[in-house]
Amino acid sequence: MSRLPLCALTLALFGSMMAAGCSKSAPTDAATPATTAGPVAEAPAAVPADVFPFRIGALEAAALKDGDIDIANDGSVFGVGRPIADVSALLTAAGLPTDTLHLSIQPLLVRGDGRVLLFDTGAAGASFARGGRLPQALRDAGVEPAQVTDVFISHGHADHVGGLLTTEGVPAFPDAVIHISIAEWAALQASPQNAALVAAITPRVATFEPGAVLVPGQVTAVAVDGHTPGHTAYAIASGDQRLLYVGDAVHHHVVSVRQPDWTVSFDGDAPTAQASRRALLQRAADEHLRIYSVHFPYPGLGHVQAQGDGFAWIPED
Repeated sequence: MSRLPLCALTLALFGSMMAAGCSKSAPTDAATPATTAGPVAEAPAAVPADVFPFRIGALEAAALKDGDIDIANDGSVFGVGRPIADVSALLTAAGLPTDTLHLSIQPLLVRGDGRVLLFDTGAAGASFARGGRLPQALRDAGVEPAQVTDVFISHGHADHVGGLLTTEGVPAFPDAVIHISIAEWAALQASPQNAALVAAITPRVATFEPGAVLVPGQVTAVAVDGHTPGHTAYAIASGDQRLLYVGDAVHHHVVSVRQPDWTVSFDGDAPTAQASRRALLQRAADEHLRIYSVHFPYPGLGHVQAQGDGFAWIPED
């Protein structure tokens, strides 16, 4: 591609993302203890394991666990062209097994201002993943598929668009507008294996240019080039709170972050993707951006900080 990496990460979008604006919302006041004069309040229902609620300013948000992907540490995906021992050393230093790299899959749910937004849709029945939990996680979060008003697709890989259709092959979110970049939609349309998906969702698709404001004051597209032809992150805003949904700009919370310049076989244009990844992580570290990574350990919410020539992932508590 000819565009510079992260061309849409402008100061207008991120200049105000300082630490205070990106921190978690303040906790609510503790409940007043029950007295003997009245009935004892019932304990709140436990939050389902596949739903992790949090807030972005006034917006209600939740990580929705769809599944997992395990990838062999054999040099074919992460650290392509490097000795396997180099990848193993990073994993060992992080206290992780060296035979397999684990990726989570967690689409993001955001609610507010009368809209129900879903960012990516999980893997569904994709053979390379153990996915398909999104529909139940969505219901556990109190949302029926027909209530989703907008779906934002980062890119067309199966672990991000798999949940757009039900097992019967019909749109899973029948009343939602499906937002996808013009370049990514063109690539999806040109893919024979996605013909059924394209045919089913075409009436609901709304394409956009890089950097487009998709929900005024709330969602802006952010081009992160290299992974796929129109790969897009999303900046989500509410008041002075910001969250950057990074899509597949980074895949693994250790390897991709500690060594952003290492080749990942998933990236269609590896050199561009590597430059984009480093630029995004540098910006995130410099401005203490709150980010959401669909493939980092569940729930994928946190920050990055500079560490040597790379970066380190700092999950939220």
